[in-house]
Amino acid sequence: MAEIGTKTVVHLVGSVPLPDSETVFKTLSRGVGPFLTRMPDGETGIRKTWIRFLQDVLARHPAIEVAHGVPPFKFTQWDGKVVREIPRLRLKKGASVDASGFKTGYAEMAIASFAVFDRLQRGGVIPAGVRFQVSIPTPLAPAYNNILPADRPGVIPALTRHFIGEIEAIARALPNERVAIQWDVCQEVLAWENYYEPGPADFRIETIDVLKQIGDGVPHAIELGYHLCYGSPADEHMVQPKDAAIMVEITNRIAAGVKRPIQFFHLPVPKGRSDDAFFAPLRNLKIDASTQLYLGLIHHNDAAGDDARLAAARKFTRVDGIGTECGWARGDPTRVEALMGAHARIARGT
Repeated sequence: MAEIGTKTVVHLVGSVPLPDSETVFKTLSRGVGPFLTRMPDGETGIRKTWIRFLQDVLARHPAIEVAHGVPPFKFTQWDGKVVREIPRLRLKKGASVDASGFKTGYAEMAIASFAVFDRLQRGGVIPAGVRFQVSIPTPLAPAYNNILPADRPGVIPALTRHFIGEIEAIARALPNERVAIQWDVCQEVLAWENYYEPGPADFRIETIDVLKQIGDGVPHAIELGYHLCYGSPADEHMVQPKDAAIMVEITNRIAAGVKRPIQFFHLPVPKGRSDDAFFAPLRNLKIDASTQLYLGLIHHNDAAGDDARLAAARKFTRVDGIGTECGWARGDPTRVEALMGAHARIARGT
């Protein structure tokens, strides 16, 4: 178990509300660099709103079209607020989806960011030994958000091949021993919470099957992790979890199914939950001793709450690292300094 004052890893989910990757790398190195084992590029540019741009990517595929006349999907957060309405997409009649028709650009963006990362690390700005972290959505994220339920089986296999192809392109271009891949598992968690309309396949079978495929699609020399999430497009969860039980079950199934080693899992902890009832399911985690567990229990300007959540979690599981629930890009940019300070305080054990 990683204890406060020895080696508590600071884990950053991905997005940071700063203008470009160089600013992100320099800021994070200054604020939490000594406590990082991996560093993301901040998901700047079109990734700031995570997967919203993939609506257009999918719609441009020659086999996919806008489902005119079908009501949009209302992306609704836990308090009933509709964050946005998403036009539904469907397969064209008689069409089949080829993976080559998707142009997400994830590999190109990662390769461009690594060039900046490499220059700064060689220059001593980024600490030696820190890996470049690529945070990337799963194929199910755009499928569940955008595609009509009946058409998901016709799209998901091709999307899965595309995303694995992006990882393969990253692996060919970058030094594998300096890279980590984090799969962002959000829509899958929401599906297990019955957030989406059911399709032809059972959510539990469909999600775990894809999560295993994309995990095994990462070469062994590249570190592999999974970030489980309840969404935060407006800096609020889409669903407030009753407890950690669904995340534990998903984590256990991934860990049991992926053939290659998994370096870490990251699970979010809501701000108001320092009670034993939320954390108790964590005692049922079945992950390898070499797989680190990071909990997203850091919240803005809530040092007492951070300590209480960590203490409660440690009653039921080892905690190897800490972070926030999700990325920071949808929150107030002025929080960055305070958030880095909160992470560093826990990591130092002060």
